Amino acid sequence: MKKMLFVFNPRSGKEQIKGHLMEILDIFTRAGYEIRVHVTQKQSDAVEVVHRYGNRVDLVVCSGGDGTLNETVSGMMKLKKLPLLGYIPAGSTNDFASSLEIPKRMPQAASDIMEGKPFAVDIGTFCHDRYFMYIAAFGAFTEVSYLTSQDRKNLLGHQAYMIEGVKSLAGLKPYRMKVEWEDQVLEEDFAFGMVTNTRSVGGFKGLVNQSVALNDGLFEVLLIRMPRTPVDLSNIVSYMFLKEEPNEYVYKFKTSSIRMTSEWGVDWVLDGEYGGTRTEVNIGNLKERIQILLKK
Repeated sequence: MKKMLFVFNPRSGKEQIKGHLMEILDIFTRAGYEIRVHVTQKQSDAVEVVHRYGNRVDLVVCSGGDGTLNETVSGMMKLKKLPLLGYIPAGSTNDFASSLEIPKRMPQAASDIMEGKPFAVDIGTFCHDRYFMYIAAFGAFTEVSYLTSQDRKNLLGHQAYMIEGVKSLAGLKPYRMKVEWEDQVLEEDFAFGMVTNTRSVGGFKGLVNQSVALNDGLFEVLLIRMPRTPVDLSNIVSYMFLKEEPNEYVYKFKTSSIRMTSEWGVDWVLDGEYGGTRTEVNIGNLKERIQILLKK
C-alpha cells in the first residue's frame, strides 16, 4: 500500500480545513494511501515531522499557508531521497499555489493531487542553511507578513492584510547594500528587494513577470531604490500596484545566484516567515529539485 504523510496547520485561512478534513482524508484513502496525519503544534513543527517520517512515505501532502509549505519543503530537503509533494492551500494569500493554479477549494485540490502528475519546480537556498519556495525579500512590506499573528491574518483577510502592508510605506527606511550577480555589481540605498520564483507576490501579479518559468533554474530579482521625494514614492507605488512602466528607481533582472552584503544587519523574510537578520546573504537556485503533483 502506498504511504502518505499528511501535515496540516489547523489555524491557517480562518481554520477552513475543519470543514473539509473528513472529505480530504476520504479522497486520500479511496486512492489507496495509508495515511499518517500530523497537526502542526508550533513553528518549525512541519520541518521536524517531515524530516522524521519523510523517508518512510511515497508522498508528503501539506495544507496551510505559504509558511507551512516552506516548512514542509525545508523538512524534505533534509532527506536523502525526496518523496513527491502535494499542496492544499489554506492561507491568507497562497502565492505559490496561485502560480501553479492549484484550486482554492480544498477537496478539489486534494483530488487533483491524487490525479496529478509530477512537475519539477526550483527551490531557493538561503545562506546555505535555509530554503524558500518562491520568495526571499527585505525592506518595505516584509515585516507585515511575519509580525502579523495568525489570528490577525485570519481576522483581516487578504485585502485588509495588504492594506496593512501599504501603510508600512510611511515608515520606509534605506538599506545600503552591495548586490553582486554574474559579472554585475550594484551598490545603492534600497527600500525593498526580492528574489522570486513565482507569478504572484502578496496576491499581486503585477509585481512579477507572468511568463516566468518555475523550473528554469533562474530567479526574478526586483530591487527598488530608496525614493528621495514624495513624487518618487508615488511613481514607485504606481509601478508596484498599477502595473505602470518601470522607472529609474526599479531594477529587474534574472539570475541563478546572487550575493547581497551590508554593513548593518538586514531583516529577511522567506515565504512570508522570518528569515533572520543578516549582513551577508547568498542565494542559489536548485533547479527542478522538488516534484509536486499537479493536475494541470
